[in-house]
Amino acid sequence: MEELSELLLQRRRKVDALWEAGVNPYPNDFKPLHTSADVVAAYGGTEQFDASGERYIVAGRMLARRSFGKAAFIQLQDRKGRIQVYVKKDEIGAEAFETFESFDIGDIVGIEGFPFRTKTGELSLHAKQIRLLVKSLHPLPEKFHGLTDLETRYRQRYVDLIVNPESREVFIKRSRVVNLIRGFMAGRDFLEVETPMMHPIPGGATARPFVTHHNALDMQLFLRIAPELYLKRLVVGGLERVFEINRNFRNEGISVRHNPEFTMMEFYQAYATYEELMDFTEELFCHVAQEILGTLDFTCQGNEISFKRPWKRLTVREAILEHGDIDAKQLDDRDLALAYARGLGLDLPQDIGHGKLVMEIFDEVVEHKLIQPTFITAYPTEVSPLSRKNDHNPDIVDRFELIIGGREIANAFSELNDPVDQKERFLSQVAEKNKGDEEAHYMDEDYVRALEYGMPPTAGEGIGIDRLVMLLTDSASIRDVILFPQLRKEMK
Repeated sequence: MEELSELLLQRRRKVDALWEAGVNPYPNDFKPLHTSADVVAAYGGTEQFDASGERYIVAGRMLARRSFGKAAFIQLQDRKGRIQVYVKKDEIGAEAFETFESFDIGDIVGIEGFPFRTKTGELSLHAKQIRLLVKSLHPLPEKFHGLTDLETRYRQRYVDLIVNPESREVFIKRSRVVNLIRGFMAGRDFLEVETPMMHPIPGGATARPFVTHHNALDMQLFLRIAPELYLKRLVVGGLERVFEINRNFRNEGISVRHNPEFTMMEFYQAYATYEELMDFTEELFCHVAQEILGTLDFTCQGNEISFKRPWKRLTVREAILEHGDIDAKQLDDRDLALAYARGLGLDLPQDIGHGKLVMEIFDEVVEHKLIQPTFITAYPTEVSPLSRKNDHNPDIVDRFELIIGGREIANAFSELNDPVDQKERFLSQVAEKNKGDEEAHYMDEDYVRALEYGMPPTAGEGIGIDRLVMLLTDSASIRDVILFPQLRKEMK
């Protein structure tokens, strides 16, 4: 810490010296006209050329420097990449070179120069002018090792983005994924909408909400756990195909798969069924993967994954019987299934419902084994309060979850549009909440009223953007794909 403090002091002294010499270390009148990529695009395929008459004006951060007395090579990074710059005293002038020698790694500089190739063949810019644009007061991490401490990378993402090109690439890909999804939906006549982020009644998912208070209205509000009930109100209103790329907030634990604030895409299509959404989801994911990776076969965390269609489809029951050491008789008998679950080490109450019990077993013995894209269907009605009951078996609903790489990526169902059935299920959820289930749904009378006006047969789906990006960037943790993940308070 003493060494770091001295480095900070040295840089602050340099700032003072620049001011005293009449040099503004933070000017605002330099306008870059080009990027590093422009130089590469123009001359990257040219081996020998004379471009001394062509000038490029670029700006970026100085990440490395090699000095040779009256000349130096620096590595400049801008938003498009990196390029080497050759700075020579005879070219920029003695006074400018003296100022240049006070520049530090991390400073932002402006360059005007012409492209050339060094003796080793590296495309570079030959500086005719160089100017300090921003003096960096903090030294960057040691150049050969970069920023490797995960806590620091997440907390100081700005430094991570400066020194780790692979981190920059993840977030560039994330932006492309979102734009590809948006274009795919718009191309299929879906209308992008915005719904409230503060709800008087939390709903649309089973989760514990964050609570806040509106002073002027003197009312309790909840940060949304899902936009579902508002989006379905829009379907009632005649907007038959809607989607929202939304931020959700759930007051739950933090893990490599969970962040309290996360991004989803939810969409609803009138006159569609959950089976049709399985085909739709395959098309969407294949489109995004092909555009981002150039292939439907890729590796994620050591697993070879293929998006080639068709994807596997199993019911919850079939998946448990395939992957668990349990037979159909045990699974279908609540008491036998409870004994099996407890044998797995699950701490479950004696009065747990059979549907919830089946899903506890599924989560424990199946989900992590589903590496290839798999649609899991026929969820228990007990754990699906917003889903339409199956016409042939009211104990299950018309629902699927998509699991890839052992993680749930999407959740969808044919929507419950019977207002009487919906009210009864809300009341059942309220009873569960009164017994202590903090994730159970609240009663939403206005949503029931909306259904009473009539919602057309509809299917809806939520896709976890963060988890999809994890898949397509081979990222181990959700924190690697969220620019500013939630962390504990920094210790001083």
